[in-house]
Amino acid sequence: MDGINWLAVIAAALSTFVIGGLWYSPLLFGKAWMRANNYTDEDLKRGSPAIIFGLSGVFALIMAANLAAFLNFEGVTLGFAVGAALASGLGFAGMGLGIVALFERRSFSYIAINGGYLVVAFLVMGLILGAWR
Repeated sequence: MDGINWLAVIAAALSTFVIGGLWYSPLLFGKAWMRANNYTDEDLKRGSPAIIFGLSGVFALIMAANLAAFLNFEGVTLGFAVGAALASGLGFAGMGLGIVALFERRSFSYIAINGGYLVVAFLVMGLILGAWR
């Protein structure tokens, strides 16, 4: 894992929280996401925020490190990093979520909202990792 900028990996992982905070806020898709999941405000109060955010942070760090490892070779340009991140977000994460959601009988809005978040999150991670080499 020589050549990986670990500060960029941490920044890329943290970016998923910034994007998620905006993406799932009432300003963007928060209300539609709640409808797609049949959630109420009371439902969102259940669970441990420490566990939810802690594990999400670990998962985001793993995603960012994995993407950084794929981009860890000489000659990677910002354009290539963004393209690879977009392909990863759409082709792997988004479609993988879509397959699982179809078998769970989830709505298309559920797939679009959550898959869209993953695509944008990967895109921004690629921007960070590609620019901060």
